[in-house]
Amino acid sequence: MIYGAMKFSIGGSLKVAFRPWVEGLENIPADGPAILASNHLSFSDSFFLPAVLDRKVTFIAKAEYFTSPGVKGRLTAAFFKGVGQLPVDRSGARGAGEAAIKAGIEVVENGGLFGIYPEGTRSPDGRLYRGKPGGLARVALATGAPVIPVAMIDTEKIQPPGKVVPKLMRPGIRIGKPLDFSRYHGMDGDRFILRSVTDEVMYEIMKLSGQEYVDIYATAAKRQIADAEKAAKAEKAELEKAQKAARAELEKAAKTEAEQAETAR
Repeated sequence: MIYGAMKFSIGGSLKVAFRPWVEGLENIPADGPAILASNHLSFSDSFFLPAVLDRKVTFIAKAEYFTSPGVKGRLTAAFFKGVGQLPVDRSGARGAGEAAIKAGIEVVENGGLFGIYPEGTRSPDGRLYRGKPGGLARVALATGAPVIPVAMIDTEKIQPPGKVVPKLMRPGIRIGKPLDFSRYHGMDGDRFILRSVTDEVMYEIMKLSGQEYVDIYATAAKRQIADAEKAAKAEKAELEKAQKAARAELEKAAKTEAEQAETAR
């Protein structure tokens, strides 16, 4: 009931305000289990995709969204529960990975649609990054459910980092044909099979999205970007320091020259 109310209010508002276009809606089964594997460009991806589907989609979210204290924390928890998000505890030996797999298997075995972002995090620059082989492939091989590749288009342009007011524009959603990995049934312990399944899905997402593919993990790319920004900031600080020192030397030299001229007179 809560999900339906949220979908009607939030989903309806999103469709009216942003008018997202959709291709391949017929590839979503009317009933039965399936895994929706999508690229991840924006926080809003988890809202635009459910908004255009008739069926409920369950994504996972970090447990902190459900346990924050205070009024704001309770409202945040109620919101995420209402839109069908499942809390995942990131603590423990293997963290969120195992919790996400367990949650995904449970959703799929109950006949639901499980939404997952194989990249593991939002793209830092709009490009498509290497999929992580654990969650997606293991849920698919454990359940035998079809994997449906999904491409979110231009959602990162609606509210770029640092922008408070979203830009009213039409994002897009392309939904590909279901992928069958039943040929790998019982092989979810083989890391090469997990890698192969993940790469096949990422290739289909790349074709749907038209994104440039980068064969590293998005988390590594974010570290590289952060390191580059840190280095640039340090270099800028050193340059400003050198310029300040040079100005001080010039001022000192000018002062000395003026004093010498005064003495000479």
